[in-house]
Amino acid sequence: MCYRHQTEIPLFMKVGLFIPCYVDQFYPQVGKATFRLLQHFGMQVSVPLQQTCCGQPMANSGFECESVKTLQHQFSLFADCEYIVAPSASCIMHIREMGEKDYLSPEDKAIAHRFLDFTEFMHRFKLIDQYEGQSQAKVVLHKSCHGLRGMGLGQCSESMTPADNLQLELLKKVEGIQMITPNRADECCGFGGTFAVSEEAISVRMGRDRLQDYISSGAEIITSGDMSCMMHLEGIIKREKLPVKVKHLAEILFESVHLHKKQAQHVASY
Repeated sequence: MCYRHQTEIPLFMKVGLFIPCYVDQFYPQVGKATFRLLQHFGMQVSVPLQQTCCGQPMANSGFECESVKTLQHQFSLFADCEYIVAPSASCIMHIREMGEKDYLSPEDKAIAHRFLDFTEFMHRFKLIDQYEGQSQAKVVLHKSCHGLRGMGLGQCSESMTPADNLQLELLKKVEGIQMITPNRADECCGFGGTFAVSEEAISVRMGRDRLQDYISSGAEIITSGDMSCMMHLEGIIKREKLPVKVKHLAEILFESVHLHKKQAQHVASY
């Protein structure tokens, strides 16, 4: 499902930035970091203020047909964009799956497949080759189930075959970053959207187990391409006052670019 192939980036590409509703409400800094990174790489970024939820919570709760109008509203806002980027593999997976449904028009289906996850976009247009950043943080990558198993951003450990992880490749481009390897590399955090509501006790226990693995492995920051997983883990972190922070992948990369620029300016001043 993931668009792994690389292609040259068109000049003056117009990119739409889709901000998931939970990012807009709880983690606006993630949207800002994604926006600034896209601008850093020369994109013309459009952020329609009328955008709303992609409809995934409604569809996952059994009301898929009722969610179509929400999705069609999104399509109308981004119709003139060459690609639409979002810092959420979960939302992109839902949109592209909906793009296969018969009750969407051919025009809507075409727009649905122009939606790309932030990681996909970085790789597809070789922006990873243009990236320069610095950090000294001890970071562990949380591989969300939607990104890993749904979008194919990496290889699952249960497949028993080694493969590159696209998000890990991005992080390894950050000079000086210390990547932490947990004992269980791609275990679910227990969020699962509505699962965290219907099966609260199991969800919390899974989150605690995931955090214990990350903390005992020496991580200071947990990062992911899905802030929904981070929202779940951060809730447990705050309630139990655990010694670890969460940041979206786009935040890590943007902060690292900013630090790299400051270091370069400092060296140039001598």
